[in-house]
Amino acid sequence: MSAEKRLASNSFGTSQLVKRQKSSVDLGNSKAVSTTNANGANGALIQAVPRTSGLQAPIMELTGHNGEVFAARFDPAGHLIASGSMDRSIMLWRTYGQCENYGILTGHRGAILDLNWSRDSNVIFSASADMTLASWDLESGLRIRRHEGHEEVVNCLAVSKRGEEMLVSGSDDGYIGLWDPRQKRALDFIATDFPITSVAIAEAGNELYSGGIDNEIKAWDMRKQAVVYSMPGHTDTVTSLEVSPDTQSLLSYSHDGLAKTWDIRPFAPVDRQIRSFAGAPAGLEKNLIRACWDAKGSKIAAGSGDGTTCVWESQSAKLLYKLPGHKGTVNDVRFALGEDSIIVSGSSDRTLLLGELAS
Repeated sequence: MSAEKRLASNSFGTSQLVKRQKSSVDLGNSKAVSTTNANGANGALIQAVPRTSGLQAPIMELTGHNGEVFAARFDPAGHLIASGSMDRSIMLWRTYGQCENYGILTGHRGAILDLNWSRDSNVIFSASADMTLASWDLESGLRIRRHEGHEEVVNCLAVSKRGEEMLVSGSDDGYIGLWDPRQKRALDFIATDFPITSVAIAEAGNELYSGGIDNEIKAWDMRKQAVVYSMPGHTDTVTSLEVSPDTQSLLSYSHDGLAKTWDIRPFAPVDRQIRSFAGAPAGLEKNLIRACWDAKGSKIAAGSGDGTTCVWESQSAKLLYKLPGHKGTVNDVRFALGEDSIIVSGSSDRTLLLGELAS
């Protein structure tokens, strides 16, 4: 059967989505404001909190999904956001200005569990509980193709950063899928002994990393399809993996409530664990919570089962922020890759929060 190409339902059409500022802080630049006491006399000047981004407000709430939000991702430039939900839709948002929704992509028959942008921001790749992946053209709103081959829920998806664009997926069927996004069928599948809940690709594209319900992270030689080494240390399912911007470290998060960093250099010590980051409990729902690096590798962030987003200093493991605002598990969190200190989170409360970090 040839690859299907069709218009996604309601794609780039009008929508009744809403966004609102979640802060009464002045929307413009920082300025001094004069206060008046109870007797009408002028009080001291109070310096407003300095703004650190070009967002219209320090915090913006994006609403419109009818189900839990499992994925929230900036495009490489940080100007656009894609969110995936239990409601089987992918919503597209603009980061700046009114943060308006400019498109809704539908076509999956199950929850959207993971998303990634192509390097040129023209395509979105999605992984779904309907056992498929999909590629979406952002200029036309067309679903380019469905990628079929997994036999269970597809939990996670990663995109190569160099060379020919390549997709790697992980599924409850225990297989890691290797895909050319121009083809409907997988190039190959790597068999494992357990369901796969997280994947990442090394910068050079020669290795991939997987995590699953066996609590262990494995590094694979993609050519030989063999495990090069393992990284034990978590005590529960590994739900997130991401390579650092300098390519030297791997970030993980697990249902044990810890984020960890690992040394993935070729000649690292046998015990590759670098440090642990506490403060982000997984919660009773046991969702596939994800963690990420900022653009410089100086901070890491993870969602949490208590409705907060945790941000740590990567070198010291110091907890810098525990950001409130959500009323459900924070399933995904991402830093924008631009100059602004912007972070987005997606939650089981069906909303996204877009905000700036204080300087």
